[in-house]
Amino acid sequence: MRILVINPGSTSTKLAVFEDGKIAKQTTLRHESEEISKFDKIADQYEFRYKVIIEFLKNENYKLESFDAIVGRGGLLHPIPGGTFLVNEDMLEDLKSAKYGEHASNLGAILANEIAKKIGKPAYIVDPVVVDEMMDIARLSGMPELPRKSILHALNQRAVAYKVAKDLGKEYKECNFIVVHMGGGISVGAHMNGRIVDVNNALDGDGPFTPERSGNVPVTSLLKMCFSGKYTQKEILKKIKGKGGLVAYLGTNSTLEVENKVKAGDKKFKEVYEAMAYQVSKWIGKTSAIFKGKVDAIILTGGVAYDKDFCSWIKERTSFIAPIKVVPGEMEMEALAEGAVRVLEGREKALTYEKN
Repeated sequence: MRILVINPGSTSTKLAVFEDGKIAKQTTLRHESEEISKFDKIADQYEFRYKVIIEFLKNENYKLESFDAIVGRGGLLHPIPGGTFLVNEDMLEDLKSAKYGEHASNLGAILANEIAKKIGKPAYIVDPVVVDEMMDIARLSGMPELPRKSILHALNQRAVAYKVAKDLGKEYKECNFIVVHMGGGISVGAHMNGRIVDVNNALDGDGPFTPERSGNVPVTSLLKMCFSGKYTQKEILKKIKGKGGLVAYLGTNSTLEVENKVKAGDKKFKEVYEAMAYQVSKWIGKTSAIFKGKVDAIILTGGVAYDKDFCSWIKERTSFIAPIKVVPGEMEMEALAEGAVRVLEGREKALTYEKN
């Protein structure tokens, strides 16, 4: 079984060819900013990127007809359940019009569809960032006008959850996991019997502080700051997302730089970095209450999970809840391929996207 995976970024397109579940070829096609800036809308880039992809496959002697399916990174759609979705016209319309926002990932389904329709094979997306499986009770925030939202690293969270379940000799749907993706943003997901029933909004100021996001801050103090006249709305939003967290305290969003400073004995860097681990630990603790203490494993993943000291700070505070499993990095390409394979092998049914 041969699968082509397409994962578009702002100035690059990641490609991977999977054969019988294993990566046979993987590359990142870089695009010059000058080339990308010619296009007014993200969707307008698809012809340019399509030609680059086809040229790469041709140079690597891959015939389009040899692929059983094409999988693209899911983009900004209305909230949907997790799983593998067949690309259809409703989905393409919402992505091309950027109805729910402009983002490079919107091109994933568009590019996958362009190739798939030429060879009469299916095109899929898997677990986009808008996956929403939250319990109704988890949506109540304390203000009816401000319901809690599910925005998370769904693709990698689900992928590592499947992996750990398999390592435990169980099915993912049999397990209760707390999965923590730690990158530029940090999402703490409650995976209950195959569904992510609660999670912080990892994009817009909910959860622990991160390398570049503020996380939860004192509400009244924030409100006073907003009306102080010192800051514009844009500046406040930047403090929440982009210039918060490690950037605000230490002037960098590079956890590798912070890690090196800590190892060199910098007390300020250690205090702030350990505080980030402390906040992650608190979110793991509060998330464990959802399961009434019945947690099979706590999974630490994402780029920050490569730092053994950072993970050890979390383990010290949370290992009493459940065993800690560390799966560093991200498994996005593998997760996209596996989502398609589960459908092609009949282990799951492809879901249908419908417009709101």
